[in-house]
Amino acid sequence: MNRRKTRIAVNNPRLILPKRTSIINLKFKVMKKKFSLYHSGTYRGFFNLFHGVRVMIFLMLVGLTHVSATASSQNAVINLKLKDVSLEEAVRSAEKQLKQDFFFNKQEILNRDMKEELRIDIVGLAGACSYALDCIEAELVKIKNKHGKRVAYISVCMAEYLAIQGDALQDLAMCALLHDNALTQYITEELERNYVIDIKKDLSVRKTNLHCIYGEKNITKLPFKTDVSNVILYHHEHADGTGPFQKKWNEIPLFARIIHLADTIDIIGNNSWNFICQYLLKNRDGLFDSECVNAFLHAFTHSESFMCLSDGSFETKLWEIIPRQKQVFDWKTCKNVADFFAKIVDYKSSFTSRHSIGVAEKAAFFAQYIGYDSINVQKIYLAGALHDIGKMAVGNEILEKPDKLTDEEFSKMKNHAGYTYLILSNINDFEDIRDWAAFHHEKLNGKGYPFGKTAAELNEPERIMACIDIYQALTESRPYKQGFSHEKTCDILDDMADKGFIDAGIAQKIRVCFQNTTI
Repeated sequence: MNRRKTRIAVNNPRLILPKRTSIINLKFKVMKKKFSLYHSGTYRGFFNLFHGVRVMIFLMLVGLTHVSATASSQNAVINLKLKDVSLEEAVRSAEKQLKQDFFFNKQEILNRDMKEELRIDIVGLAGACSYALDCIEAELVKIKNKHGKRVAYISVCMAEYLAIQGDALQDLAMCALLHDNALTQYITEELERNYVIDIKKDLSVRKTNLHCIYGEKNITKLPFKTDVSNVILYHHEHADGTGPFQKKWNEIPLFARIIHLADTIDIIGNNSWNFICQYLLKNRDGLFDSECVNAFLHAFTHSESFMCLSDGSFETKLWEIIPRQKQVFDWKTCKNVADFFAKIVDYKSSFTSRHSIGVAEKAAFFAQYIGYDSINVQKIYLAGALHDIGKMAVGNEILEKPDKLTDEEFSKMKNHAGYTYLILSNINDFEDIRDWAAFHHEKLNGKGYPFGKTAAELNEPERIMACIDIYQALTESRPYKQGFSHEKTCDILDDMADKGFIDAGIAQKIRVCFQNTTI
């Protein structure tokens, strides 16, 4: 059988070759955006494609025989042999191989070209998350609303007296806002295993250190500018060494000691100013170290200065004190931060244990599939991770009800999208991500919620989020159902598009994009 030899020089950053292929000998050099193809034989000129992935598709269509791949740092040279088979046979074989291989390196595809940077108000994002966490604490242990922000305010006022400023002050504020970040994880993984535990007593008395361990591990994903090691881990330690880890005050980071005092003061804050002062002096060098007690009593010199915690004016003062400098997010930082918040949301209910992360991954993968640039891929990943943050304000008796919701229950459930909008509105310059996240239950015919927006009011990213949320919900398994297949889910999406609920073009692209992939 005659064989034709082909040599292809490829300079394309988008060319992703599955590691398990065995047909092409390659060396990689500089990856640029164009490639040239040289072919001696019948197919000269026909191979002039302008996208690396399209080159690979065509090569599979004409039937490759064997590939081996080696890589160096600069350029790609591909040597291959084409076998003499009919084009019809090659197409059938290549289509099968293409479906198997195209998404094989899906994470590589998702990570490529992520060199552009996004700027995010990280402190505002932490504040938004603290509100969601407060909803959980209010539901479970009846701690008053805005607990995280009050702890942050007390902490930064003490810190200012101790001459802490700049990046360190911002990092302290973030730690204080998120000091209970592992609350939903702790409840899900530990308390639900032992239903006889009194949740309120356990969290209030702090007999366990597990939520501190979880919380410390979680915040390693966040982009702090200073060293905050062990701040969350030891934020319930006592100065005299009688806390969960038996660490004495000189073994505990200052930020952890500050947050411990601020957290305790807020919990007992309904009492009079005189009671609080007496409590601190009584427990000086026991629960609290002298340095932090003195800092508090100097920061809040009389009852009037402490009253702002009750009248709500403290929040404005908090944002005046904390630097709200935006931080640069590359793809890795964006993903870490998004996953941190998604994890908190998903632990709210065992029924949706990976829903937010699943939506984020699929939305970003789809956005890149249809040609979005890296900034918008990162933004839609964040939107996916945060789209259900409003569910933190909805009780689990509704979220986990396996039966059909009553009209009243459904009305409360629908509020979660509105809460998402409200929570994310407190982040500076976050409007795009907020809207992409909050409008995921809007419908093109105007019958969605929370705002009843119409097709003319919904842009493409908002339409994508609506479709991806449905796709993820239908394909994921839950305690009361098995996930649907890709084909069945896409049929449902097509039906919804026919009824005017969602975008038909996006539904069709989803069918192709997620075929034969497990992302």
